[in-house]
Amino acid sequence: MKKRKIFLFFIFLICIIILIFTYKLSNLGNNINKSDDNNILNISSYEAKIEVEIYSNKNTNKYILKQEYSMPNIFKQEVIEPENIKGLTTTFDGTNLILENSTLNLKTLYENYNSIHGSSLSLNCFIDEYKNNGGEIEENGEEVILKTKTDNANKYEMYKKLYINKKTKLPTKMEILDVNENITVYILYKEIEINKTSKEQILEN
Repeated sequence: MKKRKIFLFFIFLICIIILIFTYKLSNLGNNINKSDDNNILNISSYEAKIEVEIYSNKNTNKYILKQEYSMPNIFKQEVIEPENIKGLTTTFDGTNLILENSTLNLKTLYENYNSIHGSSLSLNCFIDEYKNNGGEIEENGEEVILKTKTDNANKYEMYKKLYINKKTKLPTKMEILDVNENITVYILYKEIEINKTSKEQILEN
């Protein structure tokens, strides 16, 4: 009888341990840990269509841009809207910077251009700054928010926030803020693909 009680006690104890362990596992998705942002911070390439709003004291300028990036430093950005600068393209091939305007059939080459991040509006620029400068991680209901201080000495571009959808692990928007943490640039990711773009694809277009 005594042995049976001891046996039942151990079965009960094991059941309690299993219940506690199962509860912790079921709640892991509600916690922010380092793995939550690894897909973004360690990407090898991306292609995105973004909507950009740039705020100043007098007005707001809106742009739609196409961006392409491939490691380690291949970057291309094309203006889709507004119409008056449509087709304006900036390409960094790892060594040279190429400025083109397909509408006006103009092309300028800057050889041995010293590019660190590409464009301050780019996702790869944010990733570099977050890795180099560190940052904070927050969350709201459906998004993880990565916050960092930029490398830009411009007081209108001192901080950045990248919002990442928890389910898709893809960025939804980015905010660039001034020294007083007011938004000066708002970027909406209308379309984005991660790790599907090669250096050759970017440079052959």
